[in-house]
Amino acid sequence: MKEGSKDLIQYRIRRAKETLEDAHLLARSDRWNACVNRLYYSCFYAVSSLLMLDNLSSSKHSGIRSLFNKYYVKTGKVPKNIAGIYNDLFERRQEGDYLDLIDFTELQVRPWITLAEKFVEFILDLIKEK
Repeated sequence: MKEGSKDLIQYRIRRAKETLEDAHLLARSDRWNACVNRLYYSCFYAVSSLLMLDNLSSSKHSGIRSLFNKYYVKTGKVPKNIAGIYNDLFERRQEGDYLDLIDFTELQVRPWITLAEKFVEFILDLIKEK
């Protein structure tokens, strides 16, 4: 692991937790598009922390996603049913942030909150094991 990586990993872990809390705040205010954005970033910060432990990184979100799928999902370290929410939120965040006339609803987003929480918890447990 590169020098300074431990601090950056801890920072990103903290950001994953805080961003998940932000998602809850937005959900309580019925801000569903912003909630999806925060859910995605919570997963993103957790994944980027995990990748750093193996000296893997990318400057692009799609690169982080690709590395995660290659080294953790395809190898079975992260089950597909758990990893699915990160991949789904990647797409939903793109839609919500960049496409017009996308309005996520509570009915859509509530299940994603629970799945994102489980995903982040799973990833943070993997980090603890390393």
